[in-house]
Order: sequence, then C-alpha cells, then structure tokens
Amino acid sequence: MISRFRPALALLLSGCLGACAAPMAEGGHGEPVEVGIVAINDFHGALEPPRQSVNVTDAAGNILPVPAGGAAWLASAVDSVRAAHPHSLTVSAGDMISASQLASSLYLDEPAIGVMNRIGVDFNAVGNHEFDRGQDELLRMQNGGCEKFTARQPCALEPFAGATFRYLAASTRRADGSTLFPATGLRTFGSGRRAVTVGVIGLTLKGTPNLVNPTGIKGLTFEDEADTINAAVPVLKAKGADAIVVLIHEGGRTKGNPDPQGCNDFAGDIRPILDRLDTRVDVVVSGHTHWAYVCDYAALNPAKPILLTSAGVFGELVTDISLKIDPVAGRVVSKQARNVIVQSVPYTATRGPISNTPLFPQFQPRADVAAYVAKYVEASKEYTQRPVGRIDRAAPKNEGAEGGAGGPLGNLIADAQLGATRDAGAQIAFMNPFGIRAPLVPAADGTLTFGDIYLCQPFGNNVVTETMTGAEIKAVLEEGLDDNGPRQALAPSTGFEFRYDPARTSGDRIVSITLDGQPLDMTRTYRVTVNGFLGLGGDGFSGFVGKPDTVTGPTDIDALESWIKAVPVRNVPQEVRALVVKG
Repeated sequence: MISRFRPALALLLSGCLGACAAPMAEGGHGEPVEVGIVAINDFHGALEPPRQSVNVTDAAGNILPVPAGGAAWLASAVDSVRAAHPHSLTVSAGDMISASQLASSLYLDEPAIGVMNRIGVDFNAVGNHEFDRGQDELLRMQNGGCEKFTARQPCALEPFAGATFRYLAASTRRADGSTLFPATGLRTFGSGRRAVTVGVIGLTLKGTPNLVNPTGIKGLTFEDEADTINAAVPVLKAKGADAIVVLIHEGGRTKGNPDPQGCNDFAGDIRPILDRLDTRVDVVVSGHTHWAYVCDYAALNPAKPILLTSAGVFGELVTDISLKIDPVAGRVVSKQARNVIVQSVPYTATRGPISNTPLFPQFQPRADVAAYVAKYVEASKEYTQRPVGRIDRAAPKNEGAEGGAGGPLGNLIADAQLGATRDAGAQIAFMNPFGIRAPLVPAADGTLTFGDIYLCQPFGNNVVTETMTGAEIKAVLEEGLDDNGPRQALAPSTGFEFRYDPARTSGDRIVSITLDGQPLDMTRTYRVTVNGFLGLGGDGFSGFVGKPDTVTGPTDIDALESWIKAVPVRNVPQEVRALVVKG
C-alpha cells in the first residue's frame, strides 16, 4: 500500500465503523481471542480489473469513483487484511465462478478456482451461478479432473486439480437426503485453554431453481434458508463452536449516497431470513445482490444481534471482520467489520477517465497471481481481441437506483435479439437489465472487440422465440415491476414502448403499451424473443415459461455481434422505451 486515509475521510469512516460494530458484554476470564474473518462474494471469475469502480461519498458529500478489482490486486488486499489478525479464516459467499470474464469462462472457470487456491480461501458457499454448467461440472470444480460435462474441453491449458478450499451447501440436497457438499465446517485457532473454534454454515438461496437451467439441477432440492441455518447451529455448538459464521448467497441493498461501510434503509430478500435466525448466529456474510454494506442488524431488529456484511462484486472489496471470542465462556464478546476497497488501476469509463485517489490505499498486484492470470489472458487473446464492429458512442450499463432499467444498452441488446430472430417470426424482443454485466466502451474509432461484448453478456444463453398474447405480455411486464424482489423494467426492442406508474398497486402498474405506435391488442398473439434464461422463468419472470411454438435461435452474444457488424457503424438507440409516469 502506498498511501493512507486522509484525516477527514478517516474520521467519517471510523464513525461508521463504531456504529456498525456490535459489541457484547465481556463475560470470560482473561483476554478474549481475536479471529479475523476475511470475506468476499460474487467474484464471478474477474481475473482482470473489471473496469468498474467502488463509489464512495467523500467528506464534502461528493460521490467519488474508486477504480477497483483484479485478482492479483485482490490477493494483495486479502494478504493485507489477513496480516492484521493473529488468526484468520478466509471465506466466500458464492458465485465465485460463471458469468465470468472471457479468460476465465473459456477455460470453464478453472483459472478462477486456481486464483482462489492461491489467495487461500478456506470455505465457499455455493451460489446460484455455481450451477450454471450443472451439478456434475460443479463437483469437478471441487474434486478436479478433466472429465467433460460441457461443450467446452476441460483442462485445455493445463491439468486441473480442483479447489483446495471446501464448498459448503447446507440447503442443497440430493434425492437421498444428503447434501451436495458438506453443510458446515469448523476451524480451531490457538491451543489449550486459549483455543477457540469458529463454525461455518454455507448455503445458497432457496430461489436458485428460478435462476438456473433446470437440467443442471435435476434431482436437487433447495431448502428454506432460515430452517437450514437453525438446524445447523446446535450441531456446530455441540461440536465445540464458540462462534457461528453463516455464508449465504442472498442479500439486500441500501439506499442513499454510496457507502460501502453503511446500512442506510437496508432492504432485501435476506431480511426475513435474518429475522428468523437462531440468536447464536454471530456473523452473516452475504452476496447475490452485488451490493456492498456493513450492518449491525440489531439496529434493525434488536432481537437479532447479527453482524451482516457484503463485499459487493468482482473482487472490488474485501470485508475485514474482527471477532473477539471469550475462550472460557465459549462466545463472541465483540464483533466489527469494514469493507476495504481493492483500489487497483485507472481505466476509461463511459463517462470518461477514472483515476486513482490517495484517499484510499492503492494495492500492488501480487506477482504469483498476476503471472498465473497472465497465462490465461494471453491464451484467450485470439478471442478477446478480435474486432466485431463499431458503435457510434459508448453504451453505459445502468447502475444504482437505475440498475433495474435497461437504458440504451438494454435497447441495443433487445434490438440485436429481435434482428437475429426475425426469421422465426419475432415481432418483439425483451432484455432483462440484471442480465447486463458491463457497459460497451469502444475504442476511439468506435471499434468493439469480442472481449468487449463478452464482458457485457458472458452467459452464452441461446435466444428463444415464442408465442404470447398481448395480455400475457402485459402480465410478464407487471412481474418485473411487482413487489416480489427488486424491480426490473424489461428493455424492449425498437417500436415497443410501455409506460408504468410505480405508485400504483402491485400487478397493475402498467399504464399503456404500444407497438409501432398502436396500442397492444390484449387478445392478439405476438412472436416474442427473450434469452433462454428468461424463457425458463429466470429473474422471476414466470410468464415466459411454457409458451407454444418455441424456436431456439443463436446465442445472445452471437446475436449482438451479428447486429453490430451488420452495418458500418451501429447507432446505440437513445430513446426511452420504458417510461416512468406519475398519476
């Protein structure tokens, strides 16, 4: 690290940390034993700096983007946090793999596992994306080997030994009742009367079947999160656990100015889970929403004195959690956490250059991880550097409060999928904003590479065209805007426009829908194209499931490439197609 916090900002953050800490009364004999929990989540195979920022609010109230991420920089940040604790455990709350950068995805995320082995992760909870290539391939991630379960060839660059860390899957059960991976883990620190044991429970969200291809999870069930955790707590306590840490791939979001240390107006699907937990749970490391926060949950529910954390996404943050454990009483007597920004290298965003700042430490890449990543990046260049065409301007990815709307980039993708499926009769296409992973930032002459568009859409979903009535289209748009989970206004293709009022009753928020300037006929049928994830009900859009006359088309990324290269310069559509109205 080459710089330190400025006093004003340090004071701001130290105030937050005091508020976020959840101290408990001292009750043991002698000094407590301190254990550090070093936590990440949603790494998504981000081997290289992801060209994204952690946004913070400085002492003057200005929003400051801090360039962050990259596996080699993450390794240095983890080492820095780990070195500050006499004992430590390094954990991940899921989605370590899949929806990954091309250099990782081309090689079935073997390098993502290799990075985490080198960083020294101890436990990783399975997330929904761990199942993207099916359970057999996920088991290969743990156990290693070169058996082929996907279209791509495993061990293409070198033999794959598997994860040296342990996957945990407490709520994921096979037909015989056994868990796909162990439910829990234990780690003991110190010796004799000063020995303390940390118990870890790892699990994914119950809604995983709505988020992955059902063929990949055939025979598996995903049980209630709170029931699963509560059943595991007494088992771990009986085995001597003095502290209980939960790694869960579910989360929430805060509101207001960006604050990776804060918990302002915290809401999300994890709250009802936390409200039901055994009070012996000390820490919950969460994920899934790609949001950063540190919450003293007792401030939201005094009956649940839980420390709740999330480190955002793509290795841009590391959560530094400190537990002080009374070895005689066998319990945690204080706990606190902070999110450390993995400040790495500057980059150019759609809004211009993003520079480093001396307000936060800047990490240097760890040499061994950098060399390992470079090997895979070099091997993937044939794919990543191939030009695919030109666009007239950058296409930003909506973030923050606007993250549930597709914007110009969502429109561009929807147009591409419509164009790719006209021969299947497509009249309308929709893109889910949460499925857009990165902006399209062209070179100075407008050129995009395959690597650029892959960062935007790394899933490899085929697009599907199906028949829906106007009433069914309205109903599926309402699903995206209802009160069940975060709202998504589907990005429609050219000629389609809808208006909605968020203040209206859930299920009745659509005010108007037009196609080519005419009201959508609720009784007429239309041919509609979506990606295969949505076609299977992903992101809660059940209205796309099981429709007649389904035709499978090209992959989403092939559709986007073909659309961009079809003209000398593709214009990024700027019109607003999903409009918010009031009254």
